[in-house]
This record gives sequence, C-alpha cells and structure tokens, in this order.
Amino acid sequence: MESSIKDDIKKRYSKIVVSGNTDCCCMPGECDSGDSPIDVTKMIGYDQKDLESIPQEAILGVGCGSPINHANLQEGETVVDLGSGAGIDIFLAARKVLNSGKAIGIDMTDKMLEKARENALKGNFSNVEFKKGDIEENIPLNPNSVDAVISNCVINLTTNKTNAFKEVFRILRKNGRMVISDLITDIELPSGEINSDQWCECIDGALTKENYVSCIQQAGFKKIEILEERSYIDGEKFNNRKISSLVIKAIK
Repeated sequence: MESSIKDDIKKRYSKIVVSGNTDCCCMPGECDSGDSPIDVTKMIGYDQKDLESIPQEAILGVGCGSPINHANLQEGETVVDLGSGAGIDIFLAARKVLNSGKAIGIDMTDKMLEKARENALKGNFSNVEFKKGDIEENIPLNPNSVDAVISNCVINLTTNKTNAFKEVFRILRKNGRMVISDLITDIELPSGEINSDQWCECIDGALTKENYVSCIQQAGFKKIEILEERSYIDGEKFNNRKISSLVIKAIK
C-alpha cells in the first residue's frame, strides 16, 4: 500500500506540472473549480505583491496555508522546503534570506524538480537549489545544517509522518525551527478503508490534531505551537469527516 500510494502521488503531481490541473490536490473547500492557481494561493494567505515577484509558473495553487508568513526568515539563513513543487515557497524564501543565505527545495517527483529548476533560471535565482528526496526516508542534507524547515500540505501525504518529522529534526540546527501548514481531520480512517485517490487529495492520510502533534513530539521536538487553525472542508463529501488546516511551529 505504501509504495502504491507514493507512486500515485508522483503520477498526480506530474500531471499537475503538465496540465496545470489542481483539482486532484489540496485545495480549500471554498474554492471554485474555475479559480486560477494564483486566486487559490491568495485565498490561503499569500500576498499579491509577493506572488508577483516570482515566476508565475511556480504558482500551482496546491497548498493549504502560508507557512512562510510565520517562518520569520532572516538574511543569511538556510531554509528547506519539503515537497517544494514548482518552487513557490523556495523563491519567496530566497527573497528573504538574500544572497548570503540559501533556499533548498526537496521533492520526490522528477517533473516537479525539472519545472522548479526551469523557474529558478527564469527568475535568475542564484541562492536556490532543488534536490530529489523522499522526506520520510532520507532528506539529502547533513545533520544540524539548516536554520528553518517549511512545508505546505505535504506531510499529510507521507505514510510515516513520525519518520518525516525525525528527518526534519535531524537536519535542523539547535534552536532551529519548523513551520508547516497541513491538513488534519476529526476522524482518522482505519487502514482498510483508505482510498488511494483521496490520500493523494490530502484527505485519507490526514491525522487528528492530537496524533499529528504526537508525531512531532516523538521526533524529538519540545516547543510546539499551533499558530493558525481553520475549517478547510466540511465533511459531507468525505464520510462526514471534518478537514481543518493548521499552521504549526516547532523548535529543536
């Protein structure tokens, strides 16, 4: 089941790169299917001027919040984005850490990495890098090497969330911070009822808030703070499960 889900995720996100169709991915329940990716992205907290400062092809509208608004990135820092997609958060982060810093995107989908690298060239970004990696198995970075980790609607897609958080803990420097947006649910599905398509839509892999926080604690993080929480999808479409969006911060 694990390898099948990962294969399906790669196929879905590869399709998004080619078609620009975001209907099969994380989208707020209030979005209309006719909304453009930039409209969707503004809906979840991004600033119009910030979006205008980066290559428009990087904006796919597949997030559930705006972790970069809460990451407090500083000049000279090294920041990593897990599941970096076409590069939206990496390019916004690169603007904040400037040329003395570095923004590194991690993704497991080849077509996304190819698109992100194309976008970096278009935007003349010299302080960004994109690496292939499975975030729950091995983030391809040295221990204690980064100041901040961000992620947007990605951890819920992993099949072992505790392992993903352990990898984040490993690469963060002491007092480094993780700021992520993600989806949670009020009712988790038993494994026998999981639907691969709905997992890829960021639904069936979602944990309860309590279990999500527990995974972060098990990874070694001590200071955990929920910065935002809001309703995302009312549950009639998904077996009466309520889906909410969180922005959560944890310190190593």
